[in-house]
Amino acid sequence: MNPSFYVVAVDSPLKEALTYLPPEDGRVFERGQSVRVPLGSRKAYGVVMRQTQEAPPAVKLKAILEREDERPTIPEPYMDWLEWLAQYYVFPAGMIMETVFPPLGKESTRTSRKSPVVKDYETRSEPPPLTEEQRNVLRQLKEAPDFNVHLLFGVTGSGKTEVYMHLLEEVLARGKQGLVLVPEISLTPQLIDRFSKRFPGQVAVLHSHLTAREKTTQWWNMVDGKRKILIGARSALFCPLPDLDLIVLDEEHEPSYKQDEQLKYHARDAAIMLAKRLNIPIVLGSATPSLESWNNVQTGKYQLHEMTQRVNARAMPAIEVVDLRELHRQRKDTPSSLPFWLSDRLHEELVQIFDKKEQAALFLNRRGVAQTAQCHACGYVAECPNCSVSLTVHATSHLVCHYCDYSERLTEMCPDCKESPLEPLGLGTERVEKDMATLFPDIRIARADRDEVQSRDQLEKLVEDVETRNIDLLVGTQMIAKGLDFPHLNLVGLVLADVGFHWPDFRASERSFQLLTQVSGRSGRQSAGKVVIQTYDPEHASIRHTLGADFQGFAKAELEERSGLFYPPFWRMAMLRIQSNSKERGERTADLLVQRAHVLQRSFAAYGDGIHVLGPAEAPLFKLRNKFRYQVMLKCDSPARLNAFCRQLLADDSWIETGTKVQVDIDPFQML
Repeated sequence: MNPSFYVVAVDSPLKEALTYLPPEDGRVFERGQSVRVPLGSRKAYGVVMRQTQEAPPAVKLKAILEREDERPTIPEPYMDWLEWLAQYYVFPAGMIMETVFPPLGKESTRTSRKSPVVKDYETRSEPPPLTEEQRNVLRQLKEAPDFNVHLLFGVTGSGKTEVYMHLLEEVLARGKQGLVLVPEISLTPQLIDRFSKRFPGQVAVLHSHLTAREKTTQWWNMVDGKRKILIGARSALFCPLPDLDLIVLDEEHEPSYKQDEQLKYHARDAAIMLAKRLNIPIVLGSATPSLESWNNVQTGKYQLHEMTQRVNARAMPAIEVVDLRELHRQRKDTPSSLPFWLSDRLHEELVQIFDKKEQAALFLNRRGVAQTAQCHACGYVAECPNCSVSLTVHATSHLVCHYCDYSERLTEMCPDCKESPLEPLGLGTERVEKDMATLFPDIRIARADRDEVQSRDQLEKLVEDVETRNIDLLVGTQMIAKGLDFPHLNLVGLVLADVGFHWPDFRASERSFQLLTQVSGRSGRQSAGKVVIQTYDPEHASIRHTLGADFQGFAKAELEERSGLFYPPFWRMAMLRIQSNSKERGERTADLLVQRAHVLQRSFAAYGDGIHVLGPAEAPLFKLRNKFRYQVMLKCDSPARLNAFCRQLLADDSWIETGTKVQVDIDPFQML
């Protein structure tokens, strides 16, 4: 007997799925099948959720138009998982389900690129001998073949990737598939090459730097079972692998696993829920685990596996701290010919490393020549007309906004008082590169930041040049801080470690510690390495614990502080972001939102004292791309109660003024 109606999740910003009549030809659809449906005056994609005998009252129903035969049916575990994502992150189910499918049709999958996405090697590279710690971890992991969350806590250079590959060898031996997630595209060139050598012809790749045709080809290679190992950034999680048997999530602490646009999901948390539905193990790897994951280890939710030694018993790099306050006091009395940002100690180490024909890296998490330009006569600061931020100096002649890409020429005279020139203030990677080229004219320098490296080809060329020693000095932002393994890089200098210490975010110390540790770990991968940390705050907890390689001490202190402040991981958070093209409308909407929250608390006992409503307040970046932004923070010790509160609070949006949006961010990572 044919069903009376179908409930379809439509690719549209609708809070609920829609009900449709069967098509006129009487074709029957299954849950998870992709269809085309009428939506207003247009056609839209949708995914069949279920059949039903009940129609919504007083609604004239339309019929499903056709089945999208080229799109495969979404497997049931993935359907269940996608519905969970929609529920948990308060996001339209149809828009989530559309992300499952590739951007183009299956046919004509040839690529026009000169270089392949994945190089297929003819012979398999042999694995290196395992350390005792690696063997122990592998034995422990093999004893838990079903769903378990495993935290592989290993120091930088301890061989976590080799553990992943041994696990994947067993997955392939069972005829199954594996998924390896990395936080950013910057990690993939080395990783892809290493996996491709170990597993010739078995690796596919998905990330944002591929063309639409490349993404489609790689997607079908996995869905059709032609390839067995998928490596990718967070979006690769949505590829519905038919035989998925293992998920690996490398550098699990990285904030870039959290998406800030559209569906604001966290790939780590989403991957864990997918593994649970598939009843397969998931391995989270990091030298500096997130405090959420570490707390889950302490409470027994995750299984801990430790690797405390580098491969081949190589020593961790020696770390030295330079107090920039003392340096500036000395230079007032004894001027130096060195750039203002470069200490004598770091300069000495650079001279020695270049004399030995070894490689060095200088890390600074700021792009450009300087943070801003200011008039010394009247105090004028060049600011973006679209965002409440100062403009960054680039190439000594342009002012650029890193948020909306607005740019203007740097004028010779102050546009306000017209009495004094605008002078660059602060420091960026472009200035560091320029100063180093002046100091060391004979060395080969490359810069790695989003201004200099904007394509996959550029990134792959950069990594190749460092590996083949065609670069002596690498200057970069956090792009060079994560996971890259350069054998001849034996000196790392952190130009200004203080960047991020006092960010308006309760995770500022955690991120600083992670970044310091990860950057330091790039040094001395095959021989004795050195790290020089320049800072105005040498007593900061992030630096003290980095010096002692003391993650557990740092975690214990930080968790104790968060517990008393009702912060994650002990309480859960939701950020309600209000943005409007009118400051007044945005402010009214924010005030009304808080009033509605308090009414909801008074009306339902479950929400009473159990939910903390903080705000409204102007966002730290109050104006962004000509939108005015307000924030309301919600805290609760129960994720289910917090989620229900958000849904009920925003169930009716008729009160939200024109030109104003209210967005929900569950478990927010970006507080700006």
